[in-house]
Amino acid sequence: MSGRRISSTDVEVGRRMKLRRIDLGYSQEDLGEALGVTYQQVQKYEHGINRVSAGRLLQIAELLKVPLQFFFADGGRASIGDAGDAKLFGLVDTAYSLRLLKAFSRIKDRSLQRNMVELVERIADTAGAATAQDGRTARPFIRR
Repeated sequence: MSGRRISSTDVEVGRRMKLRRIDLGYSQEDLGEALGVTYQQVQKYEHGINRVSAGRLLQIAELLKVPLQFFFADGGRASIGDAGDAKLFGLVDTAYSLRLLKAFSRIKDRSLQRNMVELVERIADTAGAATAQDGRTARPFIRR
């Protein structure tokens, strides 16, 4: 008996599910409770390890307040797992990146937006250079 391979469609559905869950501020436990499953099952859905049945996906769409087509690239018309989509969703699949994006979108001053982007780019460049030099993650601007 051979194991089931994780399909790009299952991964894409899970990624979009996670993105929307985080956007709404729900934990995996919150969503699991609403679905009547454990948070571990939600994790498996989000990683594409377990397939989401059609009925369950409809239930998830209703809970997350999105149309069923949300879970598929271009409403299901384009191929799932396009490199561009994967990169885009990969950028916002953590709570921190989504919080940063939401906060940034509230800044109305374009000059301030540009300055913020340049600051974050400098931090990223500095942290990346320090990591490359000694193999450890640097925290150049963070004091605790």
